[in-house]
Amino acid sequence: MAVDPAVFVEALASWPSGVTIVTSRDGDRIHGMTVSAFSSVSLEPPLILVCAEKSSITNSLIEQSRVFCVNVLAVGQDALSNKFASKKDEHRRFEGLDCQDGATGCPRIPGAAAQFDCRVVETVDAGDHCVYIGSLEHAVISDAEPLVYHRGAYRALV
Repeated sequence: MAVDPAVFVEALASWPSGVTIVTSRDGDRIHGMTVSAFSSVSLEPPLILVCAEKSSITNSLIEQSRVFCVNVLAVGQDALSNKFASKKDEHRRFEGLDCQDGATGCPRIPGAAAQFDCRVVETVDAGDHCVYIGSLEHAVISDAEPLVYHRGAYRALV
């Protein structure tokens, strides 16, 4: 018997997570989306994973380009997280952002606490999402504190 979807969502909300924006580029097309399903996989070789909703534009770009950048958002970037999570004005998410291209050509979100430029080495079909395992090509780290999401609200580490 499967768990009730509402119970599943509520249980997941008990797990505090970092907040990221995953970006991708395919030629001149760029897109990005807010993602909380991000994790390290391996130190040797350095691998990380992200989960992307199959119906998202960002997912199709990652599938085509085979590259992505995980931007770990910093405290104070909650409005940016909301902008990249909303389907409203989805094609205008990058307006007003002065992004630099990372090692893979994917946009890096300015002010992020960390950025991970990856090349896809494996894709796993997982229900309504694709799990992308990426080989880390380059990482950038700042002194910014990470943004945290817990029980439906943004938080800062104390």
